[in-house]
Amino acid sequence: MRLSMIDRSARGPARAVAAALLAAAVAACATACGAPGNADPVRRGAGPAIPETGAGGPAVRDPGGGAANGSGEGSAAGSGDGPAGTAGARGGDALIATARGASVPVFAEKGAAAPRRSLASPNEAGAPRVLLVRETAGAWLRVLLPVRPNGSTGWVRAADVTLSRTAYRVEIDAKGFRFTVRHGGRAVRSGKVATGEGGTPTPGGLFYLTELVRPADRDGVYGAYAFGLSGFSPVLKSFAGGPGQLAIHGTNRSGALGSRASHGCVRVSNTDITWMAERLPLGTPVLITT
Repeated sequence: MRLSMIDRSARGPARAVAAALLAAAVAACATACGAPGNADPVRRGAGPAIPETGAGGPAVRDPGGGAANGSGEGSAAGSGDGPAGTAGARGGDALIATARGASVPVFAEKGAAAPRRSLASPNEAGAPRVLLVRETAGAWLRVLLPVRPNGSTGWVRAADVTLSRTAYRVEIDAKGFRFTVRHGGRAVRSGKVATGEGGTPTPGGLFYLTELVRPADRDGVYGAYAFGLSGFSPVLKSFAGGPGQLAIHGTNRSGALGSRASHGCVRVSNTDITWMAERLPLGTPVLITT
């Protein structure tokens, strides 16, 4: 599937180079629900630099959506208010790390001599490589990784990434078939969802948005937009040519919202996914409870 990129943030030569490289790339946004044909990835960029008051490390930026919310850092059992040195502790801002170069070395421990893996940027879908920061420790950051098993973390060097922050957080109640988007701890959007059927359940846990894709047919099964998630189906090791990656996407079957109807992805209405696509930056935390 040939993909092209709409770059909302790059300027001048950088935009031209990015567009040329990504237009020539062949990739698949494969989710546990399948791969949308002729999809058009939409690049989400960060806004102007906003120094983080009192920060001892590098300044962070506020990507398009504003400040961060009160529960951007944590897990299914956490509130996001961690100890000093934990990303998100001050005000609960969710920190997002975006690759500076063509890849991000990931280390098993902070200060390790050699990385255990490297994550390419752009990612497989042609989007900037983003990682959700779980903890800060001087020149090192512990990040949530978009790999199996779900919940895997690793350490990256702060010098290899650019930090930004967001107030947004998506909470999905898989049992209640509802989503809530919070901004600064305040609910700003909610609605119905469809989740995975019994044999292909939607897993619980903390994830984040990894790419935004606009299907060619907004009346198709993926609706108006699809956000890739950092997690994977616990059942499907591969699906439609992809790795069984999870997603939040629109739907052409609004009547199925409020039920178990997918292969593990989270479906929302086209109106809701469009609202999200216009506001949520890549890296936004997504907490799914089951």
